Amino acid sequence: MINQLSWKVGGQQGEGIESTGEIFSMALSRQGYYLYGYRHFSSRIKGGHTNNKIRVSTTPTNSISDDLDILVAFDQETIDLNHHELRQGGVIIGDSKFSPKQPEGCTASLFSVPFTEIATDLGTSLMKNMVAVGASSALLGLKADAFRSVVEQIFSRKGESVVEKNLQAIEEGMKYFLNEAQDNVGDFQLVEADGQNRMFMIGNDAVALGALAGGARFMPAYPITPASEIMEYLIKKLPEYGGTVIQTEDEIAACTMAIGANYGGVRSLTASAGPGLSLMMEAIGLSGITETPLVIVDTQRGGPSTGLPTKQEQSDIFALIYGTHGEIPKVVIAPSTVEEAFYDAVEAFNIAEEYQLPVILVTDLALSLGKQTVEPLDFDKVKIRRGKFDLNGELPELEKNEYFKRYEVTEDGISKRVIPGMKYGIHHVTGVEHNEQGKPSESPENRKAQMDKRMRKVDKLPDVFPTPVYKDERHEEADLLILGFNSTRGTIQEAIPRLEKDGLKVNHGQVRLLHPFPTEEVKSMVAKAKKVVVVENNATGQLAQLTKMNLCQGDIHSILKYDGNPFLPSEIHNQCKELF
Repeated sequence: MINQLSWKVGGQQGEGIESTGEIFSMALSRQGYYLYGYRHFSSRIKGGHTNNKIRVSTTPTNSISDDLDILVAFDQETIDLNHHELRQGGVIIGDSKFSPKQPEGCTASLFSVPFTEIATDLGTSLMKNMVAVGASSALLGLKADAFRSVVEQIFSRKGESVVEKNLQAIEEGMKYFLNEAQDNVGDFQLVEADGQNRMFMIGNDAVALGALAGGARFMPAYPITPASEIMEYLIKKLPEYGGTVIQTEDEIAACTMAIGANYGGVRSLTASAGPGLSLMMEAIGLSGITETPLVIVDTQRGGPSTGLPTKQEQSDIFALIYGTHGEIPKVVIAPSTVEEAFYDAVEAFNIAEEYQLPVILVTDLALSLGKQTVEPLDFDKVKIRRGKFDLNGELPELEKNEYFKRYEVTEDGISKRVIPGMKYGIHHVTGVEHNEQGKPSESPENRKAQMDKRMRKVDKLPDVFPTPVYKDERHEEADLLILGFNSTRGTIQEAIPRLEKDGLKVNHGQVRLLHPFPTEEVKSMVAKAKKVVVVENNATGQLAQLTKMNLCQGDIHSILKYDGNPFLPSEIHNQCKELF
């Protein structure tokens, strides 16, 4: 019996590939296995190769694996494109409808199972994915009952007969494979899991749930890959809590509507990807100069322009920090796991209101759409902090013709905030430079005072932000420090034991606060290492450049990947070894 394996299903988009992986992984998750999944899909509604690679383990796992144990194929293209990942002794299970063929040089065992034929005999070819699940389950030594609760959850609204037909399809797939395979395959039976109840969710759902728990009640947004699931989740959930989602005509409208809602005292967010973020830049500047809280989620994808909308990339760092014209304070938070995405979403709203500025929560496609096992979330950790804003507080009476000093110059750079309708809170709001009462002013003295006030808001944020850098410091003096951000964390963690087997002492830091940069935290880690390497999915080494700039240090190496795919542990391992 084995403690982990890697399973992949592939075929043409729109052929049920996603549902096959979903049913397979949900059943395993409910038995207590840890899972990590990554979907490769085409930027088309239907057609084009797609696959779903799922890692199953009895211990926590946060990375896709280098190799593959089982490949389930609905067409020959799946075998041709993915067979190179199969390890020695791996298995291909193909639909006999397309007469699967073994590629030259492939040593995996090939089994032809009539997915489509069995499903058609049971009533509809649409159930071929359930037959495939059954064949896979037979190989893993699972029982059909393991899928009952999942099938009931998905198909119960269609009636009991549909539920039973799908369960029968799983059973028939199991039977056929067991008869076909007999003793011709190796050991693929998983060690029994602990049976613990854990969540299995994508990063987008964690962000949306965090926004809901953090008090967000309004989301204006325009659909875009890979951010749309945040909007779709909140469309279902926000109305239950008195909130709403509006699909806007574009990202400009979405951003300005979110600013308006926050100005009115309602916690609001919008979510997009690189192209939408570009359109929001002027509005982000409006949030900065009017000191209106704003939360934006940026789910990075392949660019530029439309680029690779369904592929992995981490190339928005400079746009996030420097994209707006002029200078404003802003905060950029980068969670590195699904669990962090939940808690960071809550924190984004707290920081936006406490510091009265735009906060961008940045993820990447692998984190946004990749599915991970998550331990039960601790909602006792969710605290709402609104800073210098008290909706029920009383303001001092104003003199005649006097206005409230909404932009009063203060030592910490943060002024008392009011919303429309508060007695004695009347003030001007404008996107041009203004004085303490909000009235337009071009006075050089006032300009400097207001700029200094705004910019010093975030001076101390790196000191109070919870975990600005995730640290895995195994050694007081290390041969190598590996830095990364977002979804590379799990892959780096898997590469480190391999490097240590090679005799290297390795520390790891995952930057979770990109701006303002946690200079002192990173500097202390760099000081303990002989060499520093930054791992990131872009062509220009943006995190490496940001690190060099803030640390005033140039001797930092880069490991870059920008072909649309996430890193594999072996790639990080091999390229780090080359430094020594």
